Amino acid sequence: MNSVLTPGSVSTAAASTAAAAGDTRARAAVLAFLASLLAIYMATPTAAFAQANWPAKPIRMVVPWPPGGSNDIAARIILQRMIEGVGQPITIENRSGAAGTVGAEVVARSDSDGYTLMLHSVTHLSNAALYPKLGYDTVKDFTPIGTVSTQPTLLVVHPSFPVKSVKELIALARAKPRQVLFASAGNGSAPHLSMTLLTSMAKIEMEHVPYKGGGPALVGLLSGEVPLMLATVPSVMGQVKAGKLRAVATSSAKRLSMLPEIPTVAESGLPGYEMSPWMGVWGPAKLPRPVVDRVAQALSKALSGPDVRDALFQQGLEPLIMTPDEFARLIPIEMERYARLVKLSGARVE
Repeated sequence: MNSVLTPGSVSTAAASTAAAAGDTRARAAVLAFLASLLAIYMATPTAAFAQANWPAKPIRMVVPWPPGGSNDIAARIILQRMIEGVGQPITIENRSGAAGTVGAEVVARSDSDGYTLMLHSVTHLSNAALYPKLGYDTVKDFTPIGTVSTQPTLLVVHPSFPVKSVKELIALARAKPRQVLFASAGNGSAPHLSMTLLTSMAKIEMEHVPYKGGGPALVGLLSGEVPLMLATVPSVMGQVKAGKLRAVATSSAKRLSMLPEIPTVAESGLPGYEMSPWMGVWGPAKLPRPVVDRVAQALSKALSGPDVRDALFQQGLEPLIMTPDEFARLIPIEMERYARLVKLSGARVE
């Protein structure tokens, strides 16, 4: 029997086809939605499990400086106590080069799983103003975890230099503008910027002599090639005790516990002066907060131990404990401060 298509039967068939197509689309949408829910279900417990069970393997602490330097020494001092706090080995990986930017880039490109950390100095922030092109964003590509210590510097002079206080130094520099030389570990280094702040506040002009590192600068000072410099305490204390250098003042806000007889720059002739470069611990960007808190707690506990504090004191380092939030608030303040000093110093690294 032949079927006869009437207008009514055609519209009914079309409606049935449309309904079927609608059902297919609806089923596809439902299946897609269920698939997304399954993906979330599978991923979220895994991520939560990974964070809850962190750390499940050894952690590497990148130190963007050579072995034997202040950052490396500080890392090794706090290491054992931090290991006790997290329950896994922590290995130091020295990735030096370009004032710490090489190691910082390694960390910036690492996974945000808590297994790569970085101990770096405040140079990490000043580099943002010194280097026109970096392979990372100093703020956005890192997670601040906590501070480690400050490292005040000592203003030391050659014994033949006729200055025994900051007040006398300022008077001499004013009498002989741009004739008094000072050494540093290099353009834009912490000692250079610390001296830039001093000359700016005192409204004096001295001639900067940059060396390729703190060691060569110290050699230049000991030989009498330059008469003064700001240097880390451990690097010059032996020479001060031997009478080969004279300590004039410390750059810190208060006298150092290991050198209570040495006045600060502020009380020795330049009120308000303070410069205490610091070190801190960072992780890559988007580090999970539970991991941040675990590392911060381990770091704080390590720095609170009398053995760790004594060991840091012996290296001229003053322990400095900050929470992740406190550290995060400090960073933009210090970035602005160091950017201003870099501009004042005229330093630039290509």
